[in-house]
Amino acid sequence: MHKLALFRLHLIVFLWGFTAILGKLIHANAQILVFYRMLFAAVFLFVFLRIYKKEGIKVSKRIFFQLAAIGLAMALHWYCFFYSIKASNVSIALSCLSLSTLFASILEPVIFKRKIDISEVVMGVVIVACILLIFKTEFHYKEGIFYGILCAVFGTIFSVFNGKMFGKTSSGNIIFYEIFCGWFILMLFYLLSGQIFTMNEINYRDLALICLLASVFTAFPMLESVKLMKYISPFTLILTVNLEPVYGIILAFFIFGESEHMSPVFYIASAVMILAIIANGLIKARKQKNFN
Repeated sequence: MHKLALFRLHLIVFLWGFTAILGKLIHANAQILVFYRMLFAAVFLFVFLRIYKKEGIKVSKRIFFQLAAIGLAMALHWYCFFYSIKASNVSIALSCLSLSTLFASILEPVIFKRKIDISEVVMGVVIVACILLIFKTEFHYKEGIFYGILCAVFGTIFSVFNGKMFGKTSSGNIIFYEIFCGWFILMLFYLLSGQIFTMNEINYRDLALICLLASVFTAFPMLESVKLMKYISPFTLILTVNLEPVYGIILAFFIFGESEHMSPVFYIASAVMILAIIANGLIKARKQKNFN
């Protein structure tokens, strides 16, 4: 069962890595892309939870508003991610995601009231140095890098606060309300700003790809990742998720060719960042084992 769980885990991480590929294949801008991705994903989750599984989705007002706030962070995370891809390329957007580990090392101790880990600080310094190196060598992608960093910030906020929600209601409810509320807030914003009419500026090809993105590459892996927590440790999950940029960058290199070819410095810096994150995870695992 453990080996099967690991296979399923790598499958969903591979699917997450492929979201960046779809983001580049979809011609619609980031606003439209995220709007329909969250709408379709919310519909798929509702059908699965309420109609297929026949589970109750009622939550308290307090939990609802907490999930709505986290859903907004999720929406901003996805918007910045796809905007980064549109402004630069897949490789830049995914490499910037590595900063999430640095931001988590700062935010998580504050939220969960624990001491700052020195190894996390050292790893953070290494990651920042690598990002600065990428920024220097790939300065023409400065807008993409800026939104990639914002993507990492909102992704960290979403992930850390999401961790505090588990156990307060079912995992399916958490995912459903975060995505639905994220979409609803976007809809209200576009409605009040008059941008809602621009949501019609999308062709059937893009709608089909976004539908695929929302179902196979969003709703399914998010639900599957929750199920896997029964068979694997949180450490294994987090460590494997760090492979998402690796899968995405390799896929982009072979699928898109020239537009994804980066300088040797970029690949060296990205490899150092990923290795630093994995090394930090292994150090934590050893400390935890010795502690127990």
